[in-house]
Amino acid sequence: MEGNTGNLLRVYCTLRVIVLKSFEIEVQTKQTVKVDWADRWQVYQRLQELDVPCWCETNQPLTVEICNVLCAVQLWSVMRQSTATRQEQISTLKRCWRKRVK
Repeated sequence: MEGNTGNLLRVYCTLRVIVLKSFEIEVQTKQTVKVDWADRWQVYQRLQELDVPCWCETNQPLTVEICNVLCAVQLWSVMRQSTATRQEQISTLKRCWRKRVK
């Protein structure tokens, strides 16, 4: 029985690695991100700090290379922070604190 469990675990881990590798291959893409011109430089700088590959040429939209899931989440987070209203950000913080306190 123990041998079967070990074999199943090995198969699961192998399949997981294959799925993750194929996902990473599919994710590697360049996306043009529409950011308000006033916020574009701030978004660009924050993504650079997070080591997310991006570039921004004069009078051109911000372009971000989504290399992996982490880059995608970081882009989402920076964009959300940039575009959310003050009230939305306050609500998010309150929700997080409520979950943390419980």
